[in-house]
Amino acid sequence: MTANNPLLQAFDLPPYSAIRPEHVEPAVDSILADSRAAMTRLLEQQSGTPSWDGLVLTLDELGARLGQAWSPVSHLNAVCNSAELRTAYEACLPKLSEYWTEIGQNQPLFQAYEKLASSSAAAGFDVAQTTILEHALRDFRLSGIDLPAEQQKRYGEIQMKLSELGSTFSNQLLDATQAWTKHVTDEAVLAGLTDSAKTQMQQAAAAKELDGWLISLEFPSYFAVMTYADDRALREELYAAYCTRASDQGPNAGQHDNGPVMLEILALRQELAKLLGFASYSELSLASKMAESTDQVLTFLRDLGLRGKPFAEQDLRELQAFASEQGCNDLQSWDVGYYSEKLREQRYSISQEILRAYFPIDKVLSGLFAIVEKLYGIQIKELSGFDAWHADVRLFEITENGQHVGRFFFDLYARANKRGGAWMDGARDKRRTADGTLISPVANLVCNFTPAVGGKPALLTHDEVTTLFHEFGHGLHHLLTRVEHAGASGINGVAWDAVELPSQFMENWCWEPEGLALISGHYESGEPLPQDLLDKMLAAKNFQSGLMMVRQIEFSLFDFELHATHGDGRSVLDVLEGIRSEVSVLRPPAYNRFPNSFAHIFAGGYAAGYYSYKWAEVLSADAFSKFEEDGVFNSATGQAFREAILARGGSQAPMVLFVDFRGREPSIDALLRHLGLSQEAA
Repeated sequence: MTANNPLLQAFDLPPYSAIRPEHVEPAVDSILADSRAAMTRLLEQQSGTPSWDGLVLTLDELGARLGQAWSPVSHLNAVCNSAELRTAYEACLPKLSEYWTEIGQNQPLFQAYEKLASSSAAAGFDVAQTTILEHALRDFRLSGIDLPAEQQKRYGEIQMKLSELGSTFSNQLLDATQAWTKHVTDEAVLAGLTDSAKTQMQQAAAAKELDGWLISLEFPSYFAVMTYADDRALREELYAAYCTRASDQGPNAGQHDNGPVMLEILALRQELAKLLGFASYSELSLASKMAESTDQVLTFLRDLGLRGKPFAEQDLRELQAFASEQGCNDLQSWDVGYYSEKLREQRYSISQEILRAYFPIDKVLSGLFAIVEKLYGIQIKELSGFDAWHADVRLFEITENGQHVGRFFFDLYARANKRGGAWMDGARDKRRTADGTLISPVANLVCNFTPAVGGKPALLTHDEVTTLFHEFGHGLHHLLTRVEHAGASGINGVAWDAVELPSQFMENWCWEPEGLALISGHYESGEPLPQDLLDKMLAAKNFQSGLMMVRQIEFSLFDFELHATHGDGRSVLDVLEGIRSEVSVLRPPAYNRFPNSFAHIFAGGYAAGYYSYKWAEVLSADAFSKFEEDGVFNSATGQAFREAILARGGSQAPMVLFVDFRGREPSIDALLRHLGLSQEAA
């Protein structure tokens, strides 16, 4: 099997079309066996006076070898899920978890790191090397290096189980999303929907050999119904199916139920925290983040909640008054999207749909590239002749002054068997090997936009444009690094609550007239976004920003509180209820099971860390205010941001990097001003 297993061959970019489920487990088994043998040799060689090359770079090499095989597999599992691949992927999770625990609890390895950190050679290390060693020693402690053998063993069992449960949560959510569809044969039911949405539903029906239209819970389909469908009963039906996915409620109650999975995850996380000497999982989560204490996080969120709630109440009163004028006197959760869009149209004479015509995908991409080329002095061009996992996938290269910097894949459209949401994945890290070869970075950028329908190009809503810029910000963070040590290059080693700074920062250009001029052009005429539409769009920017703010605060507080207080006798829903009564202004129906689909915290790395979005938003708004002062395309400021933030990855503490760029610590004022939630804005 080895000889013709693509995952065991040397390759530049993964041979996606050649990778089969049956290749996965043999490849992982083979690499793990090789890695364990290499580890034994390494420890023998480094037992006296360890060196950076002999210890850290050799380990980086082992990590890269495993990453080269596992990264494409994990990526395919997210973007082209099949029963066979899922089984192969899941069979490897416990093996990988066991391997990483072994490394984290390897006493001789830990001692070699300690020796290296206190050696005379370490005095001559650069700042990134010093940070990598500090983080490595911290991570050994967080892997239970100091625990007695019995507790170490339990740590390993918990980690293994958590990795399986995270995957189960994600799979059940995908399956639950795909398990519900609604077949419509009477077009009148779809009154209000846009032509593009109906065409997409027709195509979905035709793909299943059905007449009429097929509504699904994939986000483009769900969003279209919730925003435009005049039929209130249809909206309610869809809402109930969507917000009860993978739960004990709704039309598919009990199927793919994530309720028991969540409880098991929370109990194990709590046990893990206790093992390592922390009071709660929230405390453990902060051990490697920018925020200093649970109190600091809770105070920050509650302060934002207090500031945002009066604006949210005002937003809701306006929406209720508008809905009742339209004959709806009891505004419910399934009405909010619909009447909000109507009110936006009335107030600003602007709709998502009118705007969509001005954001064809290629125009947005060429504008996005033009913006980052102006800011950071790089060039981007599309490549052809590569192996991809789907026909829609595109590949681009970044160069600087004719020199190769890195490449990124774009997989932009929603389809069956693809995980929802949008994300960036570092597919390969930038690093310099022991023999001096420079390995360049590769990123995967994944979104779930509405694909091209009815002979038109793919047209994005402005929200989708913002999502694209967000993910691209993550991509640049990964690709524009100047750090050549794997442990701190790109997003590696960056505290999780600072990792959203470059992504949220990029979103600002979607709202700047100079940025919009580059990313918009009517798909038929090419005409740029007319001034009156631009004015309306900017006027509508903070429409319902109070409601949006409290929603994000609700998610963040719920996540943090859930992990801080697990075990106090309250159920997941009790915690959510408590948070809602504190911050929310419109209560969803009792059957709503939002936690069951909250993949960010149960399957996505944001456990006790969802607050990071808001935390980093303060950083990004404040960083952007420097561009507002100097000019949004000021290349000197762009260069300064690149060198202070993007280039330095995880080589220093985020606060140090921020102060280097801004000349001071962050202030919350810029964020409140951007959201229109400050007293001046009011």
